[in-house]
Amino acid sequence: MTPQQVIGIGTHGLETMLIIAAPLLIVVLVVGFVVSVLQAATQINEQTLSFVPKLVGVAATIAIAGPWMIAKMVNYMQQLFTQIPSVIG
Repeated sequence: MTPQQVIGIGTHGLETMLIIAAPLLIVVLVVGFVVSVLQAATQINEQTLSFVPKLVGVAATIAIAGPWMIAKMVNYMQQLFTQIPSVIG
């Protein structure tokens, strides 16, 4: 196994991880920003007010994008397992 193969596998793994996590992170960022603006406008500083909408947003995102995320992970794992013979031999 050459260093280039290790770097390639690691890079591909990190890229896949970022692609899979991006929808969740974007939803949490947008919901957090909207809640922060509403809290600043109404001067209500309750911590649970920001937590619950984020939780609902993440659950909705997983329900909507979950199959795509799982398909992306399975595709990556299949590629990784098919590379095993070329990495070992």
